[in-house]
Amino acid sequence: MPHVEATTLVKSDIKRIWDIVSDMASYPKFMPNLTSVEIEELHENTTISKWVTNIDGRVIAWRERDVFYPEQYRIEYTQLSGDLKKFEGKWQLSETPDGVHILLTAEFEFGIPMIAPLLNPLLRKKLRENCEGMLADIKKICESSVY
Repeated sequence: MPHVEATTLVKSDIKRIWDIVSDMASYPKFMPNLTSVEIEELHENTTISKWVTNIDGRVIAWRERDVFYPEQYRIEYTQLSGDLKKFEGKWQLSETPDGVHILLTAEFEFGIPMIAPLLNPLLRKKLRENCEGMLADIKKICESSVY
């Protein structure tokens, strides 16, 4: 199953970064590829969210379960339904002497074995670009006085 990891180091307070990373409904305000993120269900440390993104003119939509671990600054997500057979991963924030390290991982399965060898490399590249873009957007916001 294809796996993508993206990381960045942010010079900001971990609580400020957590507030931004854990507010997924606000992502479309500063992430151009995201059309919408709608929180369908909100529980103590879990949400069900609906995502719609537009990558190179292709609309991709899914619903996911997001489990929040605020004490560990971690979010785990798992697709419940959508355009991919499988899509899951995590956000992990870790304090370091140089700032806060953010790790974003994603694993996916396209779901059509016959064409997966052709599409997986392209989808992995696009997903990596999207993850790196998300981290760059979060870094920019966290290191500025805006938000």
